[in-house]
Amino acid sequence: MDRSQILLLGLPIFLFCSDILNLFTTSPPPKPTPNDHHNIRQFQTKPQQVHQQQPLQFPTWKSSTIVGGLGNIGLGNVININFCVSCSYRGTAVTMKNMLESEFPGIQVILANHPASLPKRLLSKVVPAVQFGIIGIILAGEQIFPRLGFAAPPPWYYSLRANRFGSIASTWLFGNFIQSFLQSSGAFEVFCNGELVFSKLMEHRFPGEIELRDVVGKRLAIR
Repeated sequence: MDRSQILLLGLPIFLFCSDILNLFTTSPPPKPTPNDHHNIRQFQTKPQQVHQQQPLQFPTWKSSTIVGGLGNIGLGNVININFCVSCSYRGTAVTMKNMLESEFPGIQVILANHPASLPKRLLSKVVPAVQFGIIGIILAGEQIFPRLGFAAPPPWYYSLRANRFGSIASTWLFGNFIQSFLQSSGAFEVFCNGELVFSKLMEHRFPGEIELRDVVGKRLAIR
């Protein structure tokens, strides 16, 4: 094998080894040019502008807010709402109370039961006695009627006695209904400092929230 053949065979091996060395060696960084030094100096000498975040401006509310244009006009005033408790008017009364207290800060709203008339109240006291009397007759009529001077119980007693449980239940439910009716007044009366400003007994309706607010506001403004 002559020298030329040896060179031809060794050249590919040399190129292969050089490629492998290039894979595992890093190339040196490029030399900086004069323009690069100029750019670096400009970057270092240029002052950094810091943007300061401005605080957010929120609208401020005054501590003494004026509600409905009346301010604290409710201070020292008393509103009485007398309503029928047995008529389930409490929910409406509580709603009106919350509305007045929010519209007129400092106002005092008092809720109370409006009783029925005196004759109805007296009759309502009699109803329980009648209930227990009828139930007692149903249970022991055969012993009660002879002591009252009757030789035999009347015919209606045997009708009630035939369905004892139904008669007692009907007497109890009907008596409670009558008693509730006699105790109800159907009233929803509003007083402002002792003066009547709205009456359901006279108007035959409930007041509206805006209506009651305006009426009370006018009374307080006059005072």
